Formats: sequence, C-alpha cells, structure tokens
Amino acid sequence: PATCTPGALLGGRTPRGTPGPRRAGPRSPPPRPRRPAQPRRCAGGPAGLCAALLRTDGFVGGRWLPAAAAFPVHDPASGAELGLVADCGVREARAAVRAAHEAFRGWRGAAAKERSSLLRKWYDLMMQNKDDLAKIITAESGKPLKEAQGEIVYSALFLEWFSEEARRIYGDVIYTPAKEKRALVLKQPLGVAAVITPWNFPSAMITRKVGAALAAGCTVVVKPAEHTPFSALALAELANQAGIPPGVYNVIPCSRKKAKEVGEALCTDPLVSKISFTGSTATGKVLLHHAAGSVKRVSMELGGHAPFIVFDSANVDQAVAGAMASKFRNSGQTCVCSNRFLVQRGIHDSFVKKFAEAMKTNLRVGNGFEERTTQGPLIDEKAVEKVEKHVSDAVSKGATIVTGGKRHQLGKNFFEPTLLSNVTRDMLCSHEETFGPLAPVIKFDTEEEAVAIANAADVGLAGYFYSQDPAQIWRVAEQLEVGMVGVNEGLISSVECPFGGVKQSGLGREGSKYGIDEYLELKYVCFGGL
Repeated sequence: PATCTPGALLGGRTPRGTPGPRRAGPRSPPPRPRRPAQPRRCAGGPAGLCAALLRTDGFVGGRWLPAAAAFPVHDPASGAELGLVADCGVREARAAVRAAHEAFRGWRGAAAKERSSLLRKWYDLMMQNKDDLAKIITAESGKPLKEAQGEIVYSALFLEWFSEEARRIYGDVIYTPAKEKRALVLKQPLGVAAVITPWNFPSAMITRKVGAALAAGCTVVVKPAEHTPFSALALAELANQAGIPPGVYNVIPCSRKKAKEVGEALCTDPLVSKISFTGSTATGKVLLHHAAGSVKRVSMELGGHAPFIVFDSANVDQAVAGAMASKFRNSGQTCVCSNRFLVQRGIHDSFVKKFAEAMKTNLRVGNGFEERTTQGPLIDEKAVEKVEKHVSDAVSKGATIVTGGKRHQLGKNFFEPTLLSNVTRDMLCSHEETFGPLAPVIKFDTEEEAVAIANAADVGLAGYFYSQDPAQIWRVAEQLEVGMVGVNEGLISSVECPFGGVKQSGLGREGSKYGIDEYLELKYVCFGGL
C-alpha cells in the first residue's frame, strides 16, 4: 500500500528500539499497551522528529491500518515533505465508526474512576513526551516551537481536567406532588462522537473534545486536518500506550480531496450520535445540513472576527501588550485573534505609535524551530494571498501602512506583521476574518459607536476591550455580542473556562465543567408504586 512507516521516512531503516508498524489482521488481538514510566528516547526522524511518535497509518479499533493511497504532508516553512500519510476514505471512515460503536458498549459501562484513571495516564504520557509532540506541531504547522510547547501543555491539561470531571457526572432526585412516586434524572453518554478538527491547534482542538467525550463515556472517531495529521496520530500512539481500550479513540487522516466525502459520511452515518467540529463557518453550515438528516447532536466552534476596543480611559501600555498577545499568536492564525482594533480618538495616535514600536521591537519572522522566532509561516500560500488581498483592498480605499504590508523575503508562506491606520468600515479587513498577521485600526468617538461597530458582524466568538472605568466595563462586557470577553486582558483561553461563541460563531461550549454536558443525554425516570 502507498503508505509510509517510520522506517520508510528514514530511508527504509527502522531505528533501534523503534517499534515497526503493526499489521494485525482482523482476527488478531489488539496490541498490548505500553506504559513507560519515563520519557522515551526517540531516534530522530525527518526534521529531527521522534520517529516512534511519527505514525503514518490510520488508527482504527486499536490497530494501525493502512489505506489504499497516501497523501504528502509538508513543512509550511520550507515546503519540504515530512512524509506520506494514509489517505482514508469513506470505507475507512465507516470502519472506524463501527469500531467505535462496538467499543462504546464496554466503555459506557466502565466505572467513572476507570475512565478517569486512563485519561490521567494519557495526560501523564503527553507531559512526558511534550517536547517531541511540540516538534511535530512546529514541523507540520509552522508554529514557533515555544508556542507549540505551550499548546502541548494546554492540550494535556484538557485530559487532566476531564479525567477529574469524569467522576463528577451527577444526576438528580426530584420529589413530585405524588407521594407514591419519585423522579430521577440520569446523565448518560450519547454514543459515538465524530470529531473534526483544524490545523491551527492540531493537538489542543482534539483533546478539548476527546477528553470530554471519553470522560462522559462516549467513543470517538477523529478526522484531523490534512495539513496536520501527525499530531492526531501521535496522540493515538500515546492513547494506546495509556491503555485506552481498542476502538475508543480512532483516527482517520485524509487528504483535502477526500475531506468532503469523509465529513459527509461521518455526519450521515446512523451509528454516529454526535458531531463536534472546529473550523470555518461555511464548512460548519455544510456539516450541520448533513447532520440534520438524522437529528444528531452538534457542537460547533466556528469563525470569529474579534473586536479589540481601546477606550480613552485605558492604560495604553497595557492595551498595546494585550494587542500584541492577542493579535500575533500563531501569526494571527487563531479563531480568537483580534481582527479589528477600534481605538477612541483621544488616545488613537499614542496607541498606534506604541503598537508599531512594539511590533518592530518584539516580532521576529522566521522558521519555527529557530529560537528567536515569534512569527512562523502561514499555513499555505492561499492564506498569504488572503492577507495580501486585505492589505491591497484597504490601501486602495485610503488606509495607511504603518509597518509591514508585504510578503516576507523568507519564502512564499511568510508575511510581514502589518499595522494599518485610517481604516474604515467599508474595507474587507473590517468585515472579513483575515486569519493572518494584519492589525487594522479604526478610529471611533463614542462608546455607543464602538459597540455598534463591534456587534455589526454576523459572528461573535471573542471580544476584547481596555478601560479603567468600572461602569463602562460592566456596560460593554454585557453589550458585546460574543461568547467570550477579555477585559484588560488579551489572552483568555483556559481549560477551566467555557469556550464558544454566539451568532454564526457556533453552538455549544467546550472545556470547563460545561464541556462534558455536550456528550451527555438527560434521561428522566419516573419510579412509581412506592
């Protein structure tokens, strides 16, 4: 089959101590999970990656299974091919769903403490292997290594959090007016959850969903983004080592060419009870349409267009620091990145000047593996073209380039961190999510005007504002039409807090104590004859 094993990635040589691919037949028992007490010493693979974690086949029913074809995964910084990954199609997707459905019978009946313990072991293995997992993220997404290391810790913390929440799924006893009756409310797992994840957080977007699903007693089939399948497969390797039972966690990587048909197969399969998706609003609408046919439970974290408002009362230095953190993480490729900077007239010039100085002083474009790099490449040339289009449109309509404004000399996927002033509401960057290192600044006069501009979007994921006026803080926090608000703070994500949006930014919440409810069904039991 046209797949690539860790040995093949190294020119046909399997490093000493590195397990080869398991080709268990359909009647073979699942491999015995390994439980190392110490971090594993990994032989080097491409780009210095850990070959033992660099899996290339799909993971279905506890087995590594090839597909009939393979697709290449490239380093967005250099364009180098990292390896070939199994290109799973509808047949493999349905096989994974069947494996998850069969595993659900046993997993749902496992004691909550057992599920908790296994999730905790998975967390421990992630932390033991955090440096190697981070290198995989940097290689396949271009994210600076320090950010990738932060993502792995954040990702692992979801497993730790939900390992604890697994033991806190409580029901209720309701006393009705009838003395001879008692009413019970039970919480039960939904069943098989299909999880479709993006490339910008290839590890955290999996564990945030899968941790909750497994804690609730559901089983999962993960379809990772075609740009970043290695992270999902590395998690499968560690899940296997942790002793997660076969079929509970399945991964079916596929190319962009097959993504549409695989997504449709997952959303329409009658054995799938739940769809969880993070990605664009346009794709989310397509998946919702497919899921509607069988009335599946759906949770969606879709596109954003976050406003970042700076009022005259704000501490400008704090606002600039928050803007830097919010805008330029992952080169602006996060769904909660600030996309529109609304700055009140009284401090507008001061903010723009200090923001430009901070960008020039603190941002360095480069390969994600270089120590000083803060801005890696965008995921592909199409992403760069969108930033170029937004800059060109704004300039043609009167915007001024304060700094940056063009592709970076390092390569086709790199773009200079860019600051625009004199931006107006009729420009593309004012009403479309850029998803790149572009910061457009719009000047406003009144609080009411700023809130109106912020709420004009048809999406509402995150919003930020800076103010030292307590009354204004309360007013604006309540009036912003978003699911998450940062007040005098540019970084808001935390495993303990609910993540999600309003309007066309999605349905449901992830993380926090509320996240597990997305994978549970309420059952009312009326107990009579007492």
